[in-house]
Amino acid sequence: MRAIPLLTLLLSSWFALPAHADDAQDWLTRLGRAEQQQSFQGTFIYERNGSFSTHDIWHLVQNGQVRERLLQLDGSAQEVVRVDGHAQCVSGTLVAGLGNSRDAASRSLDPQKLNQFYELAVIGKSRVAGRNAVVVSITPRDHYRYGFELHLDRATALPLKSLLLSEQGQLLERFQFVRLNTSAAPTDRDLQPGSECTPVAPARSKAAQTPASNAWHLDWLPPGFVLTGNTSRKDPQTKSTIDSLMYDDGLARFSVFLESTDGASVTETRTQLGPTVAVSRHLNTVDGEIMVTVVGEIPIGTAERIALSVRGEKTAAKP
Repeated sequence: MRAIPLLTLLLSSWFALPAHADDAQDWLTRLGRAEQQQSFQGTFIYERNGSFSTHDIWHLVQNGQVRERLLQLDGSAQEVVRVDGHAQCVSGTLVAGLGNSRDAASRSLDPQKLNQFYELAVIGKSRVAGRNAVVVSITPRDHYRYGFELHLDRATALPLKSLLLSEQGQLLERFQFVRLNTSAAPTDRDLQPGSECTPVAPARSKAAQTPASNAWHLDWLPPGFVLTGNTSRKDPQTKSTIDSLMYDDGLARFSVFLESTDGASVTETRTQLGPTVAVSRHLNTVDGEIMVTVVGEIPIGTAERIALSVRGEKTAAKP
């Protein structure tokens, strides 16, 4: 679950039909509210890098609270139970992108803001999991972010299907319901975790984090992205301090991590797994060498440019 609750999305602009952008904005507004208002249960498939996994989901909205259980059906039973987006217990490691924090679920989309950096359009209709859907495309106006195509349930605006393509048209991720029931809300029994689901201490990670200093900044930032958070924490293994900066354009997100190498030889990286990229580089400061790592669901060229733009108050002058 990523920038939009429960899913990742796809660009399919070449199928675009004449449509009014206002209609797309209305659908995205409904989507932004759907998972905060609609209970449901179902089964969906998730594909990334040619690998498939199948999952059951139970999602209950009751008395202003959102409770959810996600269970991977392939291989060992891996699951996560959340309340208002916060993990209560976790079993195993869910497929990357599905077991991550659901804080996006509590965030409403702002179609007017998105319209500045994405072209929004209703491009047709489809049928997914036996339900009628409207197809909405979200096409980036530049090459710094991915575009998306959404198949939204006509009755509830819940996402029935999404595909995500790279800027070259390569399929990066697929999400699709094969069964969705919105008429019967999950029961308390449905939401009970399995015996292997290990409780998560909610205060454990927060206690170890403090706001990062204002020593770091980016000389270049993709248009529309703004700083939404910064933290500083101690790595329990290396004992070094890791500063992190989080950025968001209302749909896509990325983070910048900064950690001292303590004189160790650390290799720079440039990797991509599905839509998620990780790019790292060395940065010389008067206090020593820093490893800068950019992680997010953005094109790798964007991540590389961001990594090269990181500066600090104590950045060493270039020779």
